[in-house]
Parts: sequence; structure tokens; C-alpha cells
Amino acid sequence: MSRTTLRELNGFDAAPAALAGSTLILVDYQNTYTRGVMELDGWRESLDSGARLLARARAAGTGVVHVINDGGEGTPYDIRAEIGRIHPALAPVAGEPVVVKTAPDAFHGTDLGDHVPEGGDVIVAGWMTHMCVAFTAQGAFLRGNRPTVVADACATRSLPVGGTDLDARQVHDAALATVGDLYGVVVPTQESLK
Repeated sequence: MSRTTLRELNGFDAAPAALAGSTLILVDYQNTYTRGVMELDGWRESLDSGARLLARARAAGTGVVHVINDGGEGTPYDIRAEIGRIHPALAPVAGEPVVVKTAPDAFHGTDLGDHVPEGGDVIVAGWMTHMCVAFTAQGAFLRGNRPTVVADACATRSLPVGGTDLDARQVHDAALATVGDLYGVVVPTQESLK
């Protein structure tokens, strides 16, 4: 049986953001997560959902901001190399800013806040659910925005903890539970958004 969330205790709105009037933040849809040591479980399906979400957002006139992580030259997050670039399925178009970050919270030390109206609704989707997606949703909440995270447009990987491995689904669901407990609304699919 589910328990009462901190959002419920605080009387926060449980309605997800609508595409119109929100800002879509696409977090770290970088090639590095599609292969090699950083390959995420379920990346193809989440990429397809993210592409559908992006198409709907553009059609609705939603503000779109792309975020990428720069780990420096020669790393799996080298944005100067193909491995660190945004996947072509979600490539920015003219007028869509790209924010470069070096920390999991895309608001930390970047100009993301300049592209997101204070107090406004944000829709967050991207890679990795447990890290940059969750921390960016938290960052949005802490600056007064109202985040909605789209679960099927996110993916992550299995991780070790306490001598055992958590599979990617457990890591993904745990991260979304953390977001949904306080920081934002979690919707199962991009089709859930109006």
C-alpha cells in the first residue's frame, strides 16, 4: 500500500504540466548513453518517446531547452566529439538553446534559469533518470518551478549497492518515486500530457 507523499502533505498541485505554457527541458540525450560503458537499458524506447514528446512540444509552441553534460576532452561526455553530442533524433533546431552543464542539476552553474520562467511549469525528460533527470527536477522545484517528469522518456542503468545489483528498472522507479514524493509530478508516458 502506498503511503502519503510529501507533496500531498504539503498540498502541492497533483496535476501534470500542460505542454502549452510550459518549458520542456531535455536532459543529456547524448550519444554516449547509446553504446559502450555508459549504455542505458531501454534507451531506444525512451529516445522514441522523447522524440514524440519533442514533436508535440514544438507543435504546441512549448519552449524547448536542450541540456548536455560536458565531461571534458577524451571522456565519454566530450561534447566536441560525436560521443558527447545530442542524439540526432532529438537534435535542436534554430531558436532552441543548448545549455552545457558539468553537474547533475542542470540549473547549477549554468544559464538554464535564463531560459525557464521563474515559477513556471517545466517538463523534464532525459537520461539518466537517477542522476541528471532527478537532480534537474529537484533544482527546478527548489527555484520555484513546478516540474513534471515523463517516465517513458527517461532511462537509466543498473547500479551496484550494498553488495548487490539493482536492475535498471529498480533504479529508474526509485528515482521517479523520489521525484514524485516531493519535487514534481511524474507521468507514465508523454501521451499523458495535454
